[in-house]
Amino acid sequence: MKVYEFGKENKNTFLMFQCAAEPWWVFKSSAEAVSKDFRVFLFISDGHDETGTDFVSIERNVEQAVSYLKGKDVLHLDMAYGISMGGSSIMYMLAHQLMPVKKAIVDAGITPYPYPKWLCRLIAMRDYLMIKTAFKSLKLMKMAMPPERWTPQGEDPEEHYRKLFEFGKNHYSDKTIYNVFWSANNYTMPESVPPTDTEMEYWYGEEEKVVRRSDLAYAKKTFPRIRAKEFQGLTHGELVMMFPEHFHREVLRFWKKHTDVEYNKRM
Repeated sequence: MKVYEFGKENKNTFLMFQCAAEPWWVFKSSAEAVSKDFRVFLFISDGHDETGTDFVSIERNVEQAVSYLKGKDVLHLDMAYGISMGGSSIMYMLAHQLMPVKKAIVDAGITPYPYPKWLCRLIAMRDYLMIKTAFKSLKLMKMAMPPERWTPQGEDPEEHYRKLFEFGKNHYSDKTIYNVFWSANNYTMPESVPPTDTEMEYWYGEEEKVVRRSDLAYAKKTFPRIRAKEFQGLTHGELVMMFPEHFHREVLRFWKKHTDVEYNKRM
């Protein structure tokens, strides 16, 4: 694993969990934007960290992050954010009460499948083959994610996509690709999740509303206090990867919601 820290001078802490099959730098701009107000820990999972590791599981992902934070004397988090597989990590961390968190954002977080294991294995294999195919052809990658939509502002589309393609082809092992899809869809949750004081929001893009329906239903059942937030005109992961200033504003909106009132009550 690797952990990139931003805004070390800030008091309030913010943990970011990445999604699967994306390099760390696609989250850098949003991490830097949030670091204007928080001490940000951008956690890069095994298999994505350019150190020759393999991704193992959501469980290990969270255990590594919590261990790292405690090693930095961070014993609670003011905010935690995770996108997709990272959202799974947030839900796992809270369900197992591994670290107190004041506010948490589950961005299009994936929840465990209710299907028989044999069917889950087939789905994981399908997803594995899909990603392997995407990293065999730059043309296919561009077809799946059009450059005119997925090139960050100020970057050259050809250079950006070539960099993504080379990273995917050279750094994601077969084990990592299979494990991220298997684990994100089948991680262990307690039969009964203890109530939590963590204030939570479940984010999703308008264009992924249908595919997130069952995940949102699971999140609401598991964490009854969680509130849904839909982002118009956006799809999976687009907010954090493409619109860092908008992402920052939404983080601050959620952070300031009730926080100022609670502070004034204590005073």
